[in-house]
Amino acid sequence: MIEAGSIKVPENRVAVIIGKNGSVRNQIEQMGDVKIFIDSENNTVTVYQKKDPLKALLAFNVVQAIARGFNPEKAMILFEENMQFIVISIKEFTNGNTKRATELKGRIIGREGRTRDIIETLTGTYISVMGNTVSIIGDYISIQYSREAINMLLQGRKHKTVYSYLEKNAGELKFRKMEESF
Repeated sequence: MIEAGSIKVPENRVAVIIGKNGSVRNQIEQMGDVKIFIDSENNTVTVYQKKDPLKALLAFNVVQAIARGFNPEKAMILFEENMQFIVISIKEFTNGNTKRATELKGRIIGREGRTRDIIETLTGTYISVMGNTVSIIGDYISIQYSREAINMLLQGRKHKTVYSYLEKNAGELKFRKMEESF
């Protein structure tokens, strides 16, 4: 078997990747036509491709998404056509200041999760803020708008400015998605 990828996973996410009685792991293996090995001592997950390298890459992305805080149901969306997974490093915007990293995470999440909810709703994406990263799952058009909104927040733009950007571009986003479906 050929290795599709290996990742060190936060300790509390290993059990999520395995799932109840191995259900999540089995589903990823079946949908991705892969074999998954989990080293619980080192919290490392390795994905091996059986045949199709593209399916194996998608399976590895699902594992990464779960490791970055997404629930398995949302992560499985990555097996659908045109879906993507990206990770944005918050560290790039902090100059090593951990207090600043905490502030930036708070800006993205917002009070009671409101900012994250608004970005998800207006772009049709899913967002997870975990550790020093922000991860996004969405189709390749929506993910661009979501990434831009998050980058604006990380750069210090006001929430109102970000919301205006998203509302202004919501129509264009819908039009681009319709255009792609033809």
